[in-house]
Amino acid sequence: MAEFPRTEVGGVSLSRLVAGSNWFLGHTHQTQARQRWNVGHQTGEKVAEVLAAFLAGGVNVTMSPVAPLMYEALDRAQQAGGAKMHWISTPWFDTGAEGPDFDAAERAFDESAEGGATFCWPHTSVTDRLYDGLTGQIRFMDRLAGMIRQRGMIPGLSTHRPEVILAADRTGLDVASYICLYNCAGFLMPLEIDWTGRIIHQAAKPVTTIKPMAAGRVMPYVGLPFSWATLRPIDLVTVGTMNADEAREVIEISLACIEGRPADRPLQSTRSKKTLE
Repeated sequence: MAEFPRTEVGGVSLSRLVAGSNWFLGHTHQTQARQRWNVGHQTGEKVAEVLAAFLAGGVNVTMSPVAPLMYEALDRAQQAGGAKMHWISTPWFDTGAEGPDFDAAERAFDESAEGGATFCWPHTSVTDRLYDGLTGQIRFMDRLAGMIRQRGMIPGLSTHRPEVILAADRTGLDVASYICLYNCAGFLMPLEIDWTGRIIHQAAKPVTTIKPMAAGRVMPYVGLPFSWATLRPIDLVTVGTMNADEAREVIEISLACIEGRPADRPLQSTRSKKTLE
């Protein structure tokens, strides 16, 4: 098995490329029709083929919410590849004015631990609701991090608001990394790309970036070079793919970016390009 360039998160050696899961689970950020097609198309066996392709390329970490499809696929891929693939679980549970539903949080953390998660990083729909911009505090996150540690997992957080990274650092929260939106199109990003880039570069921990291709709105040849060129050597890039060929392609493009060479991959041939052949 190859080894993709590594970083360290919470004392664990991880590939800087993370296998995403949105395309498997229907979180397409496109249309309801596309979501239904994605969900209907996927099986544990098909997703396992994709994860196995990532493993073969030296990518040893995947990210997803708690989902039976991912449990099955991750188990199949690890057995087929004969190697460990770390799981970043991104659970959701309800939060209100008085704080999180701690009973629901316990159930979500238990599910993550029982599923074999190395990392447990509450989803942005939890974290960003707990962030208090007036005080610069992420309320209750220290307690949630302690609950995650008690279950043998490494805590972190997910956010769509870069100021949450600043708040986590200022308050010394026990988090190993922060999931953060970052792409060349500025898709879903609340701040300008250069401001977000500055916050990432100043972060005290590795930043695990998501949506480098703006949920399919940007070609891999455009989105991936931007991310690899503008992030730090300690940061990670999460990429969602639909099949094993796409996984192998994003691995090759990413390695080419990091190594400063052209990517070795076939280009799509269409009738309009016949004069170029």
